[in-house]
Amino acid sequence: MGGHAPLPTIDSLKAQAKRLRGGLAANGNEISHGRALELLAQQYGFRDWNTLFASAGNRRSVADLRIGDTVKGRYLGQPFTGRLVGMQDLASSGRFRLTLKFDEPVDVVTFKSFSAFRQRVTATVYETGRSAEATSNGQPHIVIDL
Repeated sequence: MGGHAPLPTIDSLKAQAKRLRGGLAANGNEISHGRALELLAQQYGFRDWNTLFASAGNRRSVADLRIGDTVKGRYLGQPFTGRLVGMQDLASSGRFRLTLKFDEPVDVVTFKSFSAFRQRVTATVYETGRSAEATSNGQPHIVIDL
């Protein structure tokens, strides 16, 4: 996967290594935390932990956002700017439930004959700022620019 798919944040990668270590220990296979990090790096297609760390370490995450922050991105294909008015970390799953209030309502209908405007939305996104849910053309429902 090295460099092809969005990588989790460093904190998420370290948490994955901790779970891997715990899971192996539960089955009688004790390894060091360092070894767990190396195995995780290989799982993502990197030569070693240092290379994975360098690749993942220079990115922002949704976890870096704070309530009241100005955000921008695309909602159902339409550009927006707005404020983050609510945020919930979903049990260390690497996903967050965000509530956004757009500066200007976004028309979520692409037909010219009518409109449907949204100004406040709640969406679940990965720490990369992209929702898992997608439109029929494969685009994420929401993308937060980080």
